[in-house]
Amino acid sequence: MRPGPFRGACPSRREGLSSPWHPTSRRIVMDAELQARFNAQIALEHAAERAYLQMSVWAEARDYNGSATWLRSQAAEEGEHARLFMAHVLDRDGEVTLAPLEAPRTDFDDLLAVFVAALEHERKVTASIGELYAAATDARAYPSLPLLTWFLEEQVEEEASVSTVVGELEKIIDDPSAVLLLDRELPGRRAAEAGTDQH
Repeated sequence: MRPGPFRGACPSRREGLSSPWHPTSRRIVMDAELQARFNAQIALEHAAERAYLQMSVWAEARDYNGSATWLRSQAAEEGEHARLFMAHVLDRDGEVTLAPLEAPRTDFDDLLAVFVAALEHERKVTASIGELYAAATDARAYPSLPLLTWFLEEQVEEEASVSTVVGELEKIIDDPSAVLLLDRELPGRRAAEAGTDQH
């Protein structure tokens, strides 16, 4: 995970929500259609957060503690992404409406199935942000574009990270000892990725 966009450069006018965009002159109000799309994206980020938390519970119950730690970190990141989108809508004088969410998937055949599901979530998020970027461009909502560009770049990293784990698990899923070794590596790998992103 890379640091949030423009973190520390321009604090939100709303306590508790840090937005990368804070108007300094005349405000540009978000139109209703784009606002609805942002709210849908917020719901998707929250759904991904819950999905990752459920995956972490599944992993921890089966003593895949490294994977559980990795998945909880991913859940926290999705929650932070939702808050960034919320802050952006509020800073554009829009309204945030939290939608009801379906219960996340709870059954997985093995650890590979967990990370395949995680990759599917990441690809869904990437596609949704791409559609949101296109809608913002069509609406000439230019203040939204840098934020959405940052998210698209972030998703490249997220998909690559999860895809790497999927590829490794595909090779070793029938070897329980090898799976456990990979499981133990994941928290350190996650920390290393976060450290690299901050430089």
